[in-house]
Amino acid sequence: MTAAPLSGAPARNHIAVAGLAKRYPGPRGLVTALDDVTFVVPEGSFCALIGPSGCGKTTLLHILAGLIEPTSGTVTMPHPEPGRLVTAVVFQGISTFPWLTVLQNVAYGLRMIGVPLDERRVRAAHHVRRVGLWAFRDAFPHQLSEGMRQRVSIARAFATDPAILLMDEPFASLDEQTRLLLQDELLRLWQDTRKTVLFVTHSLDEAVRLADRVLVMTASPGRIKTDVPVPLARPRGYREIRRDAAYGLLTARLWDELEAEVVGAWA
Repeated sequence: MTAAPLSGAPARNHIAVAGLAKRYPGPRGLVTALDDVTFVVPEGSFCALIGPSGCGKTTLLHILAGLIEPTSGTVTMPHPEPGRLVTAVVFQGISTFPWLTVLQNVAYGLRMIGVPLDERRVRAAHHVRRVGLWAFRDAFPHQLSEGMRQRVSIARAFATDPAILLMDEPFASLDEQTRLLLQDELLRLWQDTRKTVLFVTHSLDEAVRLADRVLVMTASPGRIKTDVPVPLARPRGYREIRRDAAYGLLTARLWDELEAEVVGAWA
């Protein structure tokens, strides 16, 4: 992996992936999870990533987050800055620390990157308020609903002021009503901050509602099959977007691109 900015591209807050491959040892030899993955996410954009189960979406996010190394290829990211992460990750399911309060959970990442105590208290409090959990700031995760815990995870990610936000199906386990409300919350935060976001989802509806563009991956080994722009106006309210004929056409197009891959993954 490399952290040098690309020539002629924005120097900050973007992702450039070129020829990325990841292979694992398996019982019958090497298993190729990703093969020749190439794409760019411009600064400040919201990009969704969809594909059949097992195509390597989570593996790709883990590589971008620096949690695992690729077998080959390059990833270009912004340079790290003091007191700021290059990437922050919001995972699927519960990722809060059960022994920490809401405020302590949100401050955790700030502590890990060496932000002074007084500053991290202020920054954590600000982001707890932004996700509407100030009244629960001293509560522990077991005292919260699953949707509230995911709001804590989102606040923790934004609190570290990352250049890039990586989200791995963060709303997949939530009920539909909570999911829609958290989509609204995420869009509000993103529109305020214009973080560069790469958002993995299985939901075609979620991809179209949230993203500027949608990358569709092939069945394993994962490659980028197509890049679909989402030219819908913002803001995108739940009711308004479903009245737009372009919404139906976009979701249908995504399914056209994805259907053969999903069927192939089952074969």
